[in-house]
Parts: sequence; structure tokens; C-alpha cells
Amino acid sequence: MFGQRGRMSVRIFILGGAFAFCAIALGVRVAYVQLVRADHYQSEARNEHFGQQEIRAPRGAILDRNGYPLATTVDAYDIWINREEWQNMADAQRAAAFIAPLIGREPAELLTAVRGEDEGLYLAFGGLDFNKGATLHDADAPGLRVVLTTKRAHPEGDLASTVLGFVGRDHVGLTGIEADFDAELGGTPGTIYFERDSIGNRIQLGAERVGQAPEAGGDIQLTIDRYIQRLIEGELETQIAQTGALGGTIIVMDPKTGEVLGMASAPGFRLSHLDLNGDVNQALFKNRAVTDVYEPGSVFKTLTAAMAIDLGLVTPESTYVDNGAVYIGESTIRNWDLSTNGPVTVTQILQRSLNTGATWMSGQVGADNFYRYANDFGIGRATGVGLGGEPDGLVRDNTDPAWAEVDLATNSFGQGIAATPLQVITAIASFANGGKLMRPYIVKQMDTPDGARTFDPVVVRQVVKPETAATISDIMNQVVEGIPGHLAAIRGYHVAGKTGTTTDATLADGAVLKGNVASFIGFAPVDDPQIIMLVKLDYKEDRLGGQFSAPVFAHLAPNILAYLGVRPEGPQLVTTQ
Repeated sequence: MFGQRGRMSVRIFILGGAFAFCAIALGVRVAYVQLVRADHYQSEARNEHFGQQEIRAPRGAILDRNGYPLATTVDAYDIWINREEWQNMADAQRAAAFIAPLIGREPAELLTAVRGEDEGLYLAFGGLDFNKGATLHDADAPGLRVVLTTKRAHPEGDLASTVLGFVGRDHVGLTGIEADFDAELGGTPGTIYFERDSIGNRIQLGAERVGQAPEAGGDIQLTIDRYIQRLIEGELETQIAQTGALGGTIIVMDPKTGEVLGMASAPGFRLSHLDLNGDVNQALFKNRAVTDVYEPGSVFKTLTAAMAIDLGLVTPESTYVDNGAVYIGESTIRNWDLSTNGPVTVTQILQRSLNTGATWMSGQVGADNFYRYANDFGIGRATGVGLGGEPDGLVRDNTDPAWAEVDLATNSFGQGIAATPLQVITAIASFANGGKLMRPYIVKQMDTPDGARTFDPVVVRQVVKPETAATISDIMNQVVEGIPGHLAAIRGYHVAGKTGTTTDATLADGAVLKGNVASFIGFAPVDDPQIIMLVKLDYKEDRLGGQFSAPVFAHLAPNILAYLGVRPEGPQLVTTQ
């Protein structure tokens, strides 16, 4: 009997001990959870009860050089429709009839689009104007969800579209300035926490708190002038319509600073008609003044003459006897008009744009010096303007195994070399700036977390001596004003300039442009240059730069100079030689 009671007592003791141990372990666990891991489990509970949503930061504005907004952010509404609430046809038809006209759609088309799927939300319109969205905000329309958002607005309309670029639906820059400076414009998004129910849906009247406030993006002020930009865009559009040009580029720059005052390219796109749905020709989004290369043609003869003059090999009065052809191996170099001119000076070589004369000067300079100068002028090298898609271009120099002596000849008059319009105008601008090559720039100032950052002119290098630059400027003035009837001459201002014409140009990517590039580069006033302008027009048929691009300069330059406050110098003098 005692033995059974003893065994029972032992069992009770053991069982009691086990319960006690469990109680102690449970107490320890509770203490651990409540004291040691309290923050962790409280955080998990909050995460179960609260959702998290990113708050988009206000995007900075893009301004012109005078502070006028070119792109800014405004309040708008996204219009969503809950498909489940449109399963009832009568409700759906009533809602579609009310919503569709306000978002520019047909009721029947909207109805079909929404009812094409069984469930989920359908984005009927993204970025609807604020006033229209406000009309829908409290509307009695089944399934309608109106969500406050922001969108990009362009107070100057389609102005400078290829320069500015655009943002995507997520407000991230996709092209142009919007993409190149997305980090500065976009700011830093914030975070908001909201109360949600057991299945994760947001409680409409639940608690909300901001975890991290968004930091607005900074404004960017460009060197572009909206008035000049509108002038050159309008003129480019006119030339394409009236002369049948396939496209073109016009750049206006301050030659002393490198500031780009205007940059227009065509074909392009309209910000007001931007549609990224379906097949999109992405080539239209390029800023061709920066991204595309071409053979500059006879414009390059000014650089060749500058090399020879800078080395002391020739003067403006040095004489060359033009026999109409130069023979290099099996190749023959002839003048563009197949002319034979006899004794001509260096000035006359540029006035008459003689290929044979340029070939003679490059022979004086020699291959080593020629390509050293071309490199110093920035030909075949990205300018560093800070815009996306800028290539180096193409210069095959005498260190290339494929180079031949005839390449030096053709390069001397701008063929067999590929450069961007921005590279070419930057190189020629050195003559208007005492021989100093400036780095072109298009951003004048931007806001940063540390304050405003201002961009100043940067001298890349002294390419030629100041006296050489002055001599070339005078020769270029004689090119325009030394021959009666030059179409780039303008009354009241002395102009320096040079035409260029290229046929069947070989581009840097190996493609061949079947057609013609007609161009002109000029600056004014010669004694104190305030602007330099490149006009480049692309044609399918043969067109001369002097006949088609030079008049564009003559039409635009007086208006731009007057706008900049440059007073006329009196009647221009046209002389003969």
C-alpha cells in the first residue's frame, strides 16, 4: 500500500515539477517578448495594421535664362474606374455617359474598354486637368475613383521640345533635360503610413502619419532664351515648308561664353501631342544638334586656313595657282564648280570656296599638325555640354592604318570628317573669341540641397593665337561682304561667315546620307561678336549653303541682335576685290 502511495507521490511531484518548469519557461518567454523583443513585435503589429505609400516629391521647374518657366509641375487628377462596379450595364452606361466627355473619350469606347476585363481598376485618364478633375471628384458615377496627382505642364507650349524632353507616367525623366538632370529635378520621395483593415484595404477615415516628408526637386535655369528659341524654331519650320527640306538644325550661341541661346532641330515632336502608346518613332525624340553627326563641308576651310596662318606658313595675301585639279595618287581633287581660277590669294580661296586651295594649305600644314589642330578645335570630340547622347564624331588621322594621303586633302575641305553641329559651331566660335575654345553649356543655374549652383564659362584651351583669330575673322568678313550680293549680308551689321555644302555624306556610323547638307555659320558684329549662328538644312536634292542656309542667317540675325540690344553700325559696306 505504501508503495503505491509512494509511486503516486513521485508522479505528482514530477508532474508538478513539469508544470512549474513550463510556467517558469512561459514566464521567461513572456518577459523576453515584452521586455527584450518588445520593439520588434510592436513594429510587426504596426506593419499589420498600417500600410505604407510613397509620396512623390514635387518636381522642379525648368526655366529659360530670364526665369520664364518652360516646364513646371501642376496639380492634376488620375481618373480610375472600378470594373466590378460596371458589371451592371445600366450603371455602367450612366457612368460612361457622364465621364467620357470630360476626359475626351466616347462613352461606347470607354464602356468597352472598362468591361473588357472582369475585375480590378482601369486607368481611364492620367493627369487630367485640375478643373476638369474637380468636376468629377464628387460626381455620382458608379465605379469612379478620382486620385489627386501631378503632371508636367509647358507654359510656352511646344517650345524647345527636343531640348526639354519629357517624363514618363512615373514622373521620371525619359529624354532631354528631364532625363539628363532627373536626379536634380526629381527630388527625394517621402513616405506616408495609413491605417488598413484586416484584408489590407485602406480605411478611408483611418489614421495617417507622415514617416518622411518629400524633398522637392530643384529648379533648373537654362541658358536658352525663349524669344530666340521661338524665332529659330519658327524659321526652321518655315524653311522646311517652303524649300522642301527634310529637316535641319539652327543653333545660336554666345561665342565669348559658350552659352547656348537657342537650339532647334527637326524633325522632332510636339509636347502637346505626345503619345507613347503603340508604335513610336523614337528618333523624333533626339536633340539632333547634339546627337547627330554630319560632314561639315567647306565651313571646315576656315579651320584649315587658321592652321596655316597660325603656323606662319601663309598670310591672307599668299598666292596659290589654281589649275582646277590636284592629283594625289589615283585620286583627283576638283573645285565644287569645276572651275579653274589661276593665281588666287588665301582670302580668295575662302571667298570662292576652292577645294584645291584648301588641299594646298593642308599640304603646307602637314598631316601631324593638321590633326593636332583639328583635335584642339574639338573636331571628333564630345564638347562636354552635359546633354545625353553626344557622340565624339569621327576623324581618321594619320596614325590610323587605313589613312591615306588623299584623306588629308578631303579633310581639309570638310569631307571624310563627321562632327555634330554643336562641335562645328563651337570650333568656329573660337575665331570670334580671340582664339579661345569655350566649352558650350546649356544649364545656367540649378537648385541643390546645398543651395544654388551656378555654371560659369569654361575656357577649354587657346587653339590659335589671338592675331590668327582676328585674321580669320577678317577673311570671313570678306567672304560675306567682299563679294556683292552675298545672301548672308545684313544691313547695319558687319558679318563674318562661311558656307558649307556636302553631298552624299558618310556618317560616323557608316551610313551614307543620300542627298545634300546645306549649311552656313556666321557671327556678328565682326568687331565685337555677340552671337554666332549655325544653320544646317538637309535636302534630298542638291542645294547650296550659300543659296538656302545663308539667307536664313540674314533673316534671323538682325532680329536677334536687336533683341539683345546691339545697335546697328550703319550701312554695311560691300566691296569688290
